Amino acid sequence: MNRSRSGYRVFSANSTTACTELAKKITERLGVELGKALVHQEPNTETRVDVKESVRGQDIFIIQTIPRDVNTAIMELLVMAYALKTSCAKNIIGVIPYFPYSKQCKMRKRGSIVCKLLASMVAKAGLTHIITMDLHQKVIQGFFSFPVDNLRASPFLIQYIQDEIPDYRNAVIVAKSPSAAKRAQSYAERLRLGLAVMHGEAHHSELDMADGRHSPPLSRTTTGHTGLELPLMMAKEKPPITVVGDVGGRIAIIVDDIIDDVEDFVAAAEILKERGAYKIYIMATHGLLSADAPRLIEESAIDEVVVTNTVPHEVQKLQCPKIKTVDVSMILAEAIRRIHNGESMAYLFRNIALDD
Repeated sequence: MNRSRSGYRVFSANSTTACTELAKKITERLGVELGKALVHQEPNTETRVDVKESVRGQDIFIIQTIPRDVNTAIMELLVMAYALKTSCAKNIIGVIPYFPYSKQCKMRKRGSIVCKLLASMVAKAGLTHIITMDLHQKVIQGFFSFPVDNLRASPFLIQYIQDEIPDYRNAVIVAKSPSAAKRAQSYAERLRLGLAVMHGEAHHSELDMADGRHSPPLSRTTTGHTGLELPLMMAKEKPPITVVGDVGGRIAIIVDDIIDDVEDFVAAAEILKERGAYKIYIMATHGLLSADAPRLIEESAIDEVVVTNTVPHEVQKLQCPKIKTVDVSMILAEAIRRIHNGESMAYLFRNIALDD
């Protein structure tokens, strides 16, 4: 494709070399060159973006992966979007495979819904569309005032299971908590495998976290009217950990959208080993793998962790050979092509269940 006649440009909004790999793979599949822009940090840590070519009247796609320095990556995206907006770009589409702060999409105690704040910020900066993958909660799409295409990584992970696990027919798909059961069920139905769900005190669902509604009222001196006596709320108590489903003599494949703090996954692997599973795989879209995650995985009963390249994790792979990567640049490149050409996106969601 001739870049000068394509009518669109693809830029990388990241200043680190490791995070430009996905952008290069996408542009190679599209047959275009990566847009010329300089993204760097000033000595005082301010972000500076210099666009080195004309973008007037064109569709601009900004690819931004999220490294460990999340807040710097957000500023790079915002500053680049605003620079392109003031340079008279026609449309500015953010390609953000892992949308940051997506776990903070619900009110917790007296905090805030940070994900909604970030959605407002990117809109104000000039983005008119977002391509992302496996949002932590589907309600996040409602935070945006413009279209959001939430792609799925499950076809690539399912293909990995079929191609790289020789005896996968003897596997069972495992949800490490009841909240992940729908995703696990979708995998199990498409692979025609059994399903197991873990539940118990070792796993804490986000739904069980306090949201501030049961806070005690302030102590006040009342002179006339006394407050109504409401029924006491029974405190929740997790039952002993259980596995609903047979994993004895089977391969256990735990599926989730994000693997970051791996302690829950390590604990789940130990329980599955005790229940008779002879191999344990973890499949997740976004491999954040923060802190000591590589060391904990290497020392655990987990045989393999498979994640996509939505988030850079080359350093973690050097520390832990159990971590494997699945490339999803193909679907991101196809999404870019279809959006620019005004084609339907339904093809990218074929055979995708609503609960996936």
